[in-house]
Amino acid sequence: MTVVETDRIEMAESGDRNALDEMFQGFGRDHFLEGYRVEIVGGAVFLTPQRSTHWQIIRRIVRALEDRFGMDVMVLSDVRIDFPGHQNGFCPDVAKLKDGAKWSHERGWHYEDVEFVAEVISNGTAANDYGPKKTAYAIAEVPVLLIADPYQGKCHLYTQPKDGEYLTELSVTFGSDIDMTSTPLGLTLKTDEFPRD
Repeated sequence: MTVVETDRIEMAESGDRNALDEMFQGFGRDHFLEGYRVEIVGGAVFLTPQRSTHWQIIRRIVRALEDRFGMDVMVLSDVRIDFPGHQNGFCPDVAKLKDGAKWSHERGWHYEDVEFVAEVISNGTAANDYGPKKTAYAIAEVPVLLIADPYQGKCHLYTQPKDGEYLTELSVTFGSDIDMTSTPLGLTLKTDEFPRD
């Protein structure tokens, strides 16, 4: 069981939010970052080059969400959402928000509105996705987390967040369907066309 301190559960203080804003703005202005994803995990900046394998998996997940919920579904990709913990400005590969979710100047998108996150593993950031980001998603009580790992050729589905961890994990090899009908998504995700690295 993971012990969670109260200050980690609280949303980042305004100072953290301002520091995150400055870090993202500073990186956003540099042209050399084109083709890279910028993410801040625990105050550390990570730059990840976009790869075609990565995008093909993201695209298939987004299409499955659009097929299930319609073209107006609130789905974000590589858009900043601040999560509990010190300077956690994550840019999930895919995030589905609740109907009626609203962006605000003070907080941006609210992590409380996130119903689903999918992360596609990259070599340089795998430790973040399986470690501190997964923990932050559980602390934020994101109901469904899917990690697609093209290096393993597997998807890992995490549900039932409680006390900073997910109580349920299901691993599925690429090519098999992922049954998420008992989750808020209410869908079955086909992985037969997920490419491997």
